[in-house]
Amino acid sequence: MTGRSLQGLPLDDFDYDSILGQCCEMPVGYVQIPVGIAGPLLLDGFEYSVPMATTEGCLVASTNRGCKAIYVSGGATSILLRDAMTRAPVVRFATAKRASELKFFLEDPVNFDTLAVVFNRSSRFARLQGIKCSIAGKNLYMRFSCSTGDAMGMNMVSKGVQNVLAFLQNDFPDMDIIGISGNFCSDKKPAAVNWIEGRGKSVVCEAIIKEEVVKKVLKTNVAALVELNTLKNLTGSAIAGALGGFNAHAGNIVSAIFIATGQDPAQNVESSHCITMMEAVNDGRDLHVSVTMPSIEVGTVGGGTQLASQSACLNLLGVKGANKESPGSNSRLLASIIAGSVLAGELSLMSAIAAGQLVRSHMKYNRSSKDVSKVAS
Repeated sequence: MTGRSLQGLPLDDFDYDSILGQCCEMPVGYVQIPVGIAGPLLLDGFEYSVPMATTEGCLVASTNRGCKAIYVSGGATSILLRDAMTRAPVVRFATAKRASELKFFLEDPVNFDTLAVVFNRSSRFARLQGIKCSIAGKNLYMRFSCSTGDAMGMNMVSKGVQNVLAFLQNDFPDMDIIGISGNFCSDKKPAAVNWIEGRGKSVVCEAIIKEEVVKKVLKTNVAALVELNTLKNLTGSAIAGALGGFNAHAGNIVSAIFIATGQDPAQNVESSHCITMMEAVNDGRDLHVSVTMPSIEVGTVGGGTQLASQSACLNLLGVKGANKESPGSNSRLLASIIAGSVLAGELSLMSAIAAGQLVRSHMKYNRSSKDVSKVAS
């Protein structure tokens, strides 16, 4: 049809039955992405070998160096702040007054239990946590938040929302449902609502890196790191008008782990929202470093997580499939591991910049002297 060759794109030796009807339509092959291992990442007293699928030289090595710095300093600690996937339909009324009546109804605590029963019928795991509304004229945007077990949960929350909308039309028959998603969710695009309110898993991860480790492993010093973080990740990002981008390269680590473990790569947009903080502690000798990530959207069941390669990477982390004893704990642990890995990546890249090593290391590990096309053929 095109007159162009697909030579080099593998077709054989793939289980197409595992993707048809749920992962990809009209497949013509598959793209190979190398997977490297960073670690061990010592997080909350446990060690993790972190799979990263990437074609960017230096990324795995750099994250691995950050893991070493964390490990020899005693490890990192993570705290899960929130766990709630969101969906926000948009409905329209004849007047703004009528739209506001539904807003007040939805946000009245007296009505929550009834709405929760209707919502929760959609799944064994979906549990409504709250509804926040916003009005634009006579249009009402309703942001539903719910827990979704070990699934990332977009389909689950959407089903629950449909149940509630059908229920609401009994008392609000004049409600015109414009769309199940009105972008107040907000999915796969930068949005302040995710940065402020969170979406998916909200995690903060911290570590104290000892002075000698900063010098010997990271090849820099505490004062230089603190100054660089302030001027680059905080001030520089503010000058750039960043939205959730107060970090060095969180998206690098998030994307690599997302691809390796079968997550939705497009959700890297909001999942990479991150603010990196660095502060001198213990009389200025040691470094306290933290990453706060309010919207990590991950699951360990559904979508690409059930494919053989991605399932193997989840198994390596000990979070494959659903946790039957404690539903949701596998996906929450995966989010914490991602935050810990981002912490390691931030430490190493910031140190490379502070020490003036960034260009030199990329010239060494991120450039090929071979003609890759000839090697492949």
